[in-house]
Amino acid sequence: MKRLKDRILSAFLLGATFLVVWSLTVLPLAEVRAQAARAAQSQQPAQKPQDQAAPEAGGPNGDNGSIALPKKTENPDEPPPAPAEPKVPRQEGLPPLSLRVEVPEVTVDVGVIVEKTHQFVPGLQPSNFRVYEDGVLQKIEGFKRTEAPITALILMEYSARGYILRVQALESAWAFAEQLRQQDYAAMMTFDLNTHIVSDFTQDKSQIKQGIDLMANQVYQPAAFSETDIFDALAESLDRLSRVDGQKYLVLIASGVDTFSKLTLDKILARVKASRDITIFTVSTDGLLEALTQGRGGFEGSISDMTYLQADNQMKTFADMTGGMHFAPRFDGELPEDMRAINQNIRAKYELIYHPSNAKQDGTYRKLRVELVDNEGNPLRMQDEKHKPLKFDIVARDGYRARQEVE
Repeated sequence: MKRLKDRILSAFLLGATFLVVWSLTVLPLAEVRAQAARAAQSQQPAQKPQDQAAPEAGGPNGDNGSIALPKKTENPDEPPPAPAEPKVPRQEGLPPLSLRVEVPEVTVDVGVIVEKTHQFVPGLQPSNFRVYEDGVLQKIEGFKRTEAPITALILMEYSARGYILRVQALESAWAFAEQLRQQDYAAMMTFDLNTHIVSDFTQDKSQIKQGIDLMANQVYQPAAFSETDIFDALAESLDRLSRVDGQKYLVLIASGVDTFSKLTLDKILARVKASRDITIFTVSTDGLLEALTQGRGGFEGSISDMTYLQADNQMKTFADMTGGMHFAPRFDGELPEDMRAINQNIRAKYELIYHPSNAKQDGTYRKLRVELVDNEGNPLRMQDEKHKPLKFDIVARDGYRARQEVE
């Protein structure tokens, strides 16, 4: 009995001890876990409403939203990507667009003529030429010697100013017509107070000669007017030639005296200067009159002396500005040689091509200068068969007018 009581007491004491130990270990651990959960819940931010989501970068989103800092890229040194190129849809039925850029090209016809004999100088090479535009040396990219059919207009004064002047004009026109070849195109106009078309452009030079013959049959009869409007006639001729493609030549046979032209000298010089692809050759017809009256008090020392001298200077200026030549024959025997010189200069030329360093197409006038040099770059010197120096003339345009972008 006593042993049973002792066992019950021992079991009771053992259970009490277990409860004490459990209360000291398990309950504090649960309390610690509960406190940790409450602390974590108190530190967790409140959940944002769906419409108040934080922005990816920039300032606050809304009045009370949080501030978001810009996101950092993985490589801060890498530049941001370029924006996408906008794509323009091509409309149906339209061809694809293309861009064309025209590079200006200048062609300069150069004649090299022996001063004494008017003969063309052959055998020159591209290295012998220097072309300057507004004082700047240009690079010659094309070079050839040309001798081709020509397109020429004969503009002849035929007035009642004097029969000697008319005879000289007709003889000069006939001598030039003799030089025409089968494939050449030629036309003829005359002028006094007005202009008259003798023959339109034709390859049949007999038509030109026939017109000269018809006027020659009345050479000693008074013409219609004694006035000569050379400036207006020259301007009309330039307009006619401007409508013809390619290089053209104008052979002006006249005394050079102007009376009632609407255009002034300055205006006609501006027209000549602005002409394109037109070379003017001039023949003064007052040389015979000067030779016949010299020493007789008729021409030399008279008031008309200054008039004709000024007229000759104007005729020479027309030729020089366009790269042509001027002649003032005193006798009929000089005419064939002068016309051969014109014919040879027209047909035999050196053609130089370059792209100007000033590529602006602004319509400005560009001054040209052509020089001849030897292989060492020194001024070219020529000699005849007897090793005597030969003087030569370089025949080329004074300049050209650049095209406008709208042309």
